[in-house]
Amino acid sequence: MALSFFTFSPRVLLPPSSSSSSTLLHVEHLRCLDGCLTVVHSRRSWLSKWPLEGFREKSICVANFASLRSVNSGDENEEESEEEDEVEEFVTASTSPEKWDALGLGQAMVDFSGMVDDQFLEQLAIEKGTRKVINHEERGRVLRAMDGCSYKAAAGGSLSNTLVALARLGIHSIGGRQLNVAMAGSVGSDPLGGFFRAKLRRANVNFLSKPVKDGTTGTVIVLTTQDAQRTMLAYQGTSSTVDYDSSLANLVSKTRILIVEGYLLELPHTINTISKACEEARKHGTLIAVTASDISCIERSYEHFWEIISNYADIVFCNSNEARSLCNLTSKDSPISAARYLSHFVPFVSVTDGPNGSYIGVNGEAVYIPSSPCVPVDTCGAGDAYASGILYGILKGVSDLKGIGMLPRGWPRWWSDSRELG
Repeated sequence: MALSFFTFSPRVLLPPSSSSSSTLLHVEHLRCLDGCLTVVHSRRSWLSKWPLEGFREKSICVANFASLRSVNSGDENEEESEEEDEVEEFVTASTSPEKWDALGLGQAMVDFSGMVDDQFLEQLAIEKGTRKVINHEERGRVLRAMDGCSYKAAAGGSLSNTLVALARLGIHSIGGRQLNVAMAGSVGSDPLGGFFRAKLRRANVNFLSKPVKDGTTGTVIVLTTQDAQRTMLAYQGTSSTVDYDSSLANLVSKTRILIVEGYLLELPHTINTISKACEEARKHGTLIAVTASDISCIERSYEHFWEIISNYADIVFCNSNEARSLCNLTSKDSPISAARYLSHFVPFVSVTDGPNGSYIGVNGEAVYIPSSPCVPVDTCGAGDAYASGILYGILKGVSDLKGIGMLPRGWPRWWSDSRELG
């Protein structure tokens, strides 16, 4: 089913918000212009402070890459030694590409990942399969309990997983140029901050934000049990504050897809930054993708999610539970129902459902993407990798919905190694 052949009648619906006035999303039609899928729609915000914009046209395929000028990577292809990895480098205006294909705005966290048993979680009174924000003391207590266990450190976080996988796809693509992928966020001036930046750079993702002086880089302890269930304990550190400045505004203006990590929406200091970044993206025709991140995050910051999604989002990534939470649906409602509902408010919706496959929703219609048979070993980062495939398909101009959804199924084995780098 090709998106370029879809033609829909206009719809006006209300978002599932109990307190705020409504959003109007009027989707006229999808049409193909110069080989690029174009969505024509108008939005009226559900908060009175946002005016009616009128019609705007955005290309889901965002670019005809045959017409893009190649970027001279110059010295970027030189191999870096381990010593050089410790030196913090920033991409300056003179060396940055003319356009970033993808820029992620999110939490910069270092992952400490290890295998544990159920008894370990019980002894520390940690609920299995959940994500919890912890303080400095709690982090120390868990790491001390892991003393003697085998665990590894990696530049992690949901967004960086997606960006690393996307950069890898750009490198391994056939007949195309390498994708320019970057991230903006907040790391401290501590060794973990340098570690995060160096690991992303080795994975061909440029971390463009300067370190926060005397700041502490955020960490996530990822505990995986034998049934492949993961439990995450997040220490925010400096990642809880992302400032909007002229440097970030310039990056957004030179970006084809801005990816906003949902975890930022539960942090009071970052809401204003996200809104300003999305406004800047809108001015320059940049597509805006939002990740739902976590169901508990949605429940705590429901109105913030809908403010950003209904006013700005062109693409939304979520799993079935997150989609149901956004729609105020129950666990008895199917993921395809959630995908269809959300797609009335967002032009492109991706809903994953674990081993059951996934769905892509566009204007009230949804396409089912079957999963590939496999034996799960570790589900950490699976949804992040799936999102990278969707983004890759959009950047490369794939207009067939099922074709976009099938891209992540054929991942080469390097994905399992990419988390080691990124």
